[in-house]
Amino acid sequence: MQGRPVRRVAITGMGAISPLGVGANALWQGLCEGRSAIGPLQHVDAGRLRVKVAAQVPASFDPAANIDERTLPMLDRTSEFALHAAREAVAQSGLDFASNGLGLRTAVIVGTGVGGETTQDEQSRRLYGENSNRAHPLTIVRLMTNASASQISIAWGLRGPTFAVASACASANHAIIQAAQMIRWGLADVAITGGTEACLTYGALRAWEAMRVLADDTCRPFSVNRRGLVLGEGAGIFVLESMEHAQARGATILAELAGSGMTADATDIVMPSADGAASAMRQALDDAGLAPQDVDYINAHGTGTQANDVTETKAIHLAFGAHADRLAVSSTKSMHGHALGASGALELVAAIGALRDNVVPPTANLDKVDPACDLDYVPNVAREMPVRAVLSNSFAFGGLNAVLALKRAP
Repeated sequence: MQGRPVRRVAITGMGAISPLGVGANALWQGLCEGRSAIGPLQHVDAGRLRVKVAAQVPASFDPAANIDERTLPMLDRTSEFALHAAREAVAQSGLDFASNGLGLRTAVIVGTGVGGETTQDEQSRRLYGENSNRAHPLTIVRLMTNASASQISIAWGLRGPTFAVASACASANHAIIQAAQMIRWGLADVAITGGTEACLTYGALRAWEAMRVLADDTCRPFSVNRRGLVLGEGAGIFVLESMEHAQARGATILAELAGSGMTADATDIVMPSADGAASAMRQALDDAGLAPQDVDYINAHGTGTQANDVTETKAIHLAFGAHADRLAVSSTKSMHGHALGASGALELVAAIGALRDNVVPPTANLDKVDPACDLDYVPNVAREMPVRAVLSNSFAFGGLNAVLALKRAP
């Protein structure tokens, strides 16, 4: 690849399924309204759990409405979400993968924190709780971490590099970065990428309870009375193309994925590091050719835990210096919850919307800001303002940081 020019990356399609509704537009409109989708946990085992709230995809979501009946039996809920969002993204992009051999030059890279957790939980219940001697014959194809990426590849006959990325809460951003790098360096012309998660199972909820980081009321990022994170679910899937490819076919370009940064804290498995997060943000700025003052909005990781919100605030100060005080910063997890490996993908919908509509979504439930969190967090009400460039932060357990930098569409 020596001597090959680095190609710019365009986003030409996006799709989502989220607690705020079916479709990327439903997610974006809900965020602009400051409407929180966090509510009472709806689960068959809710009475056995201490956690009482979650951000769940609406019960009206019907995977059969958009997925072939022969495929459905092979899908875990996480793959149902991914395929649904992918169909929306591909339709918006207008691509025909059967023409000119495009399917051979299209990558599929999907992030997920836990993969087919619903299937895993169901089969564990069957084997250990009901003393069954057999697991369902499709268990492996449902629960394997790469299932969503493989199902997308099969659905459109895509034969480029296809795999999953798992890095806890940074999975979606890491997947999107890998997809963008393949396009930049000429390994693919198009990529379908994003993140998906369906983690609201009895076993997973019990495990999160044991960590003592779950809120018992709602998600209040940066608020003095925040009580922890609220788990969510869903998927966000995007179509990326080389800018040259998108412009040559007259595609509508939603935004330019201009750069990225990836670092590891290498300090603690759960406690975040301001230095590690700041380093990832600086890398993203440098990669995108942006000065700190070029950025108007940061979609924060903003989980609502005591440690994350203070640490991320410090990291933004470290990365942006004096410009930090002029940034709009918000956490949309206050509305769609923390969807773990899918969170960065849901938040990319927010970042694109901010650039496209010049609207910054708010941090919901923010009644009184923690004095240790001293930035402009756009409390409760969306703000109309010029948005030229955006960073979207994802910081994961394991000390893994992945930051996207976006510019307005050319």
